[in-house]
Amino acid sequence: MNEKMKAIGYPSSEASPTLFEQAIPVAIGHDLLVKVSAVAVNPIDTKVKASLTSQLDSPHVLGWDAMGTIITAGEKTTILNVGDKVFYAGDIARPGCYAQYQLVDERIAAKAPVTLKPEQSAAMPLTSITAWESLFSRLKISPDQDAGKTILIIGGAGGVGSIAIQLAKVVANLTVIATASRPETAQWCRSLGADHIINHYSDLIEQYRLLNIEDPDYILCLADTDQHFDAMATLIAPEGMICSLVNSKMKYDMNVLKTKSAGFVWEFMFTRPLFKTKNMTAHHQILTHIAKLLDEGKIINTLQQKMGPITPENITQAHQQLLTGKTIGKIALTAME
Repeated sequence: MNEKMKAIGYPSSEASPTLFEQAIPVAIGHDLLVKVSAVAVNPIDTKVKASLTSQLDSPHVLGWDAMGTIITAGEKTTILNVGDKVFYAGDIARPGCYAQYQLVDERIAAKAPVTLKPEQSAAMPLTSITAWESLFSRLKISPDQDAGKTILIIGGAGGVGSIAIQLAKVVANLTVIATASRPETAQWCRSLGADHIINHYSDLIEQYRLLNIEDPDYILCLADTDQHFDAMATLIAPEGMICSLVNSKMKYDMNVLKTKSAGFVWEFMFTRPLFKTKNMTAHHQILTHIAKLLDEGKIINTLQQKMGPITPENITQAHQQLLTGKTIGKIALTAME
C-alpha cells in the first residue's frame, strides 16, 4: 500500500507537535489496520513526550487510546474481522494513535461498545484495562470471595479512578473510599459509587480513622506514590495488598509491611503487549467485558471533555490540561478532518 496518511508527532521532547505525512502501514500477522475515528489522551502521553531525545530522525507519534474501524487484517488474525468497530489502548513500543490509521495487534483490541459515540468509546480502553488489572490481577480481588471488603482508592476522580470506583462497586462489590480534593471531584466520585470521600491533600490516616470503619483490605494508589507510601503502610489491614501506578523517586523500607504480612505490587498497563506475554489476549477479554458492562448500563463512560478533531493545537491544549493534575474523567478528540 503506497498511499499516504496524516499523522501528528513530536520531533523532540522540546518541540511542539507537527502534522506530517507517512505511508499507511500494512497489516501482517496478528495486526489490524484501523481507521481512527476518535482518540483520548492520558498522562502517559505527556510522560513519553518528556522522555524523547533532543532530536529524532522522524516525529514520534503518541497516543494510546483509540476507537476506529478495521480496514485490513493480517493473515494470522482470528478474533476480529474487517469492518468491525474496535477500541483499544495499543502498545507503548509502537507508533500511537494520533494519526488517520494505526496498526494494532488484535489480541489487545475488542469490539467497541455499540451504545457509545466514538469519542466515548475511545476514552475507555487504557483506564479500564489499568483499573481491571489493578483490582483483579495485581490486588487479586475475587468478586465471589471478597465481596464486602474495603478498598481505598487514592486519586478517585481521574481517568483510572473514575472506572476503578465503578468496577470496585459493580463487579467486586467492595466498600469504596475514594480521595478527592475539590467539591466537584468529590461529587463526581460519589456519582460513580464511592461510599466515602476523604481529601488526599490532608492527613489520610486521621481522616480515615474518623470514618470509624475497618482498615482497608486493599489500597489502589493512582497519585504520587512517594507522597502516600507511609500513610498506605500505616492504613493497610493485616494481610492486605497495596497497588500503585506512579513511579517512585524514593526507596522504601518494605519491612514496615512485614508484621502485617501485607504486600505491595505495581501495575503497568503495557506489560502484556510490551513483553508479548502468553496471556496478551487478556486485554481483548477485559475490553470485551467492559463493552458489555457499558452497553448494559452497569457502568458509565468517563468522557468529560471533548476538544474537537485531532490537530496539533488541540493535542497541545489537551496535554496542558492533563499537566494541571486537575482533570476529571477523560479528554477525547475526534478523527482528523
